[in-house]
Amino acid sequence: MSTKVIQALYNDDDILMDAVKETRKAHHHIEEVYTPFPVHGLDKAMGLAPTRIAIASFMYGVVGLSFSIWMMNYIMIQDWPQDIGGKPSFSYIENMPAFVPIMFELTVFFAAHLMVITFYMRSKLWPFKQAENPDVRTTDDHFVMEVSIHNNEDELASFLKGTGAIELKVVEKH
Repeated sequence: MSTKVIQALYNDDDILMDAVKETRKAHHHIEEVYTPFPVHGLDKAMGLAPTRIAIASFMYGVVGLSFSIWMMNYIMIQDWPQDIGGKPSFSYIENMPAFVPIMFELTVFFAAHLMVITFYMRSKLWPFKQAENPDVRTTDDHFVMEVSIHNNEDELASFLKGTGAIELKVVEKH
């Protein structure tokens, strides 16, 4: 199913922020905003829900910590116990202080790597994916806001011009 959107081009991030706020206040649906750099507060201005990626990161860290505890217990206590530096390998708890660096490193390793994979999957950034950049100027110094059209193209175009858009373009999105 294809939908029509108006792409409004802006040349300043402050004007863009004001335009996003005005557009939301006028109850128009903003599909996407493309910027050449992160604009602080844009997510809140667009009304996006807070991310739950920190919760995922914590869970991935717990998985890494659990894996490190299981791995060290199996390798150093059950499978191949060794007397290293006079420390007998009778139990995991007696040797745990020596394992803390490994536990920390595997916690960070799992959290970091699984977070990257989660980010790419959530953002739909697959290898060899075609770029979705609507205008090459958004990689340099311009900003594009895509607003859905619902049988109000002329009204929406005049509204967006009033918000400071320097250029408007109607596009079919698939």
